[in-house]
Amino acid sequence: MARQVISLDTNYLILALVPGSREGQEVIAWAQTGEPLVTSAVSWYEFLCGPVSPAQVRAMRSLLRQILPFDEPQAAIAAQLFAATGRRRSLRVDGMIAATAIAAAAALATNNRSDFAAFTAHGLKLA
Repeated sequence: MARQVISLDTNYLILALVPGSREGQEVIAWAQTGEPLVTSAVSWYEFLCGPVSPAQVRAMRSLLRQILPFDEPQAAIAAQLFAATGRRRSLRVDGMIAATAIAAAAALATNNRSDFAAFTAHGLKLA
């Protein structure tokens, strides 16, 4: 049976490093059950802006199967999401992250469910 790909939003990348956090427990559980963990290049960029230590970067990168690119197909999806959700500038970066998850058929793990909820009617699955 195919596993659900889980794309980690920036807040999951950060909070997974906090011992005992709910996000950390979820990420560990997903990894232990073989759920493929990925993140968008946009979320990875935000994570690397830190502050994070090199050891934290290595630890998080070791959990990720892939850092998903944001290129032409994802840009087209993001632009469609931007237009379909009222052209709100505040959602531009979230739209890029959502588009990457949609293109990868991944469920997005995020604590910003209210921001990303606007994209669920357009194909985004939330973890």
